[in-house]
Amino acid sequence: MKMKKSIPALPVRNIGESIKFYSEKLGFEARHYEDEFAILVRDEVELHLWKSGDESWRSKGAALSILPVCSGAESFLAGTASCRIEVQGINELFREYQSQGVIYDTNTVVVEQPWGDREFPVLDHHRNLITFYEVIG
Repeated sequence: MKMKKSIPALPVRNIGESIKFYSEKLGFEARHYEDEFAILVRDEVELHLWKSGDESWRSKGAALSILPVCSGAESFLAGTASCRIEVQGINELFREYQSQGVIYDTNTVVVEQPWGDREFPVLDHHRNLITFYEVIG
């Protein structure tokens, strides 16, 4: 037995807006999309986006203590996920994303970590955290 691949699945509120952000700002292409799901690719990386748009929990008010949230696609889940993506050429990617305006903090730099990576974080438009890293050779 051997595990071979992992694909991050990130919750977003609107698939169309998310495809636009990921393609225009992060350089991904939509290989497949529908109203509630999308597959995005860039080079060898694949990301899945799923619609986290259930708003029914808002109307429950005080009844939330009796009728808990349970659909699994509640809108408040968008922006709560994170993933790490290994890259080659971390400095070039950092400059690309700086020019696209997706580096959310002007103090952000590529940081060398004690576990042997160089990395930097990016937030998507829903605030899902994506950390890009390169293994130090």
